[in-house]
Amino acid sequence: MRFSLRVNNDLTVAGCVALAQAAERWGFDQLWISDDLFWRSGPVLLGAVGQATTRLEIGSGIFNPHTIHPAELAMFAATMDELTGSRFNLGVAAGAADFLGWVGITDRRPVTTMRETLTALSALLRGERLPDVGGPLLRGSAEAFLRFAPPRATPLYLGATGPNMLRLAGELSDGVLPLLFPPEHYQTVRPLIAEGERRRAPGLPPLDVAACLWVSLAEDRMAARQALAEKVAYYGHALSDLLLARLGVERAEFAPIERAVMVDRDLGRAAGLVTDRMLEIGVWGPPDGLVERLGPLVRAGARHLSFGPPLGPDPLHAVELLGRDVLPRFR
Repeated sequence: MRFSLRVNNDLTVAGCVALAQAAERWGFDQLWISDDLFWRSGPVLLGAVGQATTRLEIGSGIFNPHTIHPAELAMFAATMDELTGSRFNLGVAAGAADFLGWVGITDRRPVTTMRETLTALSALLRGERLPDVGGPLLRGSAEAFLRFAPPRATPLYLGATGPNMLRLAGELSDGVLPLLFPPEHYQTVRPLIAEGERRRAPGLPPLDVAACLWVSLAEDRMAARQALAEKVAYYGHALSDLLLARLGVERAEFAPIERAVMVDRDLGRAAGLVTDRMLEIGVWGPPDGLVERLGPLVRAGARHLSFGPPLGPDPLHAVELLGRDVLPRFR
């Protein structure tokens, strides 16, 4: 079994470093840090964490090829591997359409974009020239190559929620970060990834499928509920159709919540509009409830459990609860 933490880039640099050091202390294998627009810089947080840890794998969870060009993604990945002794994993995805829309970016063919991006990154991180993959974002030339030798071909993880993106992850990536909202969504996701795996080129390493959950852990159930409700309020409107269907929630139900967050900037009121059905997106409360929800995933074949934000009203304490009461149950 492998275990990872995922955190948002709403944390301060000091807070992110403290969580990373706690994750390393409690025996986690990986830490993933997001790069959501208009929060703190994911690359800066990753660099700080890379210097503050010694064993933990560190990953971008995720970068998109629109706000950071694939050439710069390759530069960053290879440099992070230099910094960390090859402990970096490059997580990429097409990016949520709602959030990219804030800066006027529209991608009408996200699966094609990510196929081209993975192809380009794989070449650059092998020390090869950027191939001309045919899309407007990636036009290779004789000058398009890294001027230094990458320490290795940095592992590429694809963030995926829709069926076609999940199939692409199985086909081309080294790992996949599928959002399991709710955790039982694993039963839907894993067969789609397997379809892509059947098209994998010979010689590629086995795929690392991280079962990505949202958890909010605390002995105080209502405090744990509130922390998860705030996270659902901020991100719920941007969920894919597949995830909303799995939850049994209509997109229109998030409209007043989105308005409270984005227009009125009142996260507390928005969280109060989050229903119990919406909260099924994750797991909240004491650790025993999380252990119960994880059991069927492990019995179904999950071998990498990834715990994501908000983690709890006190994230550091939540990491301790995970390390003390959850991880040992599945090792």
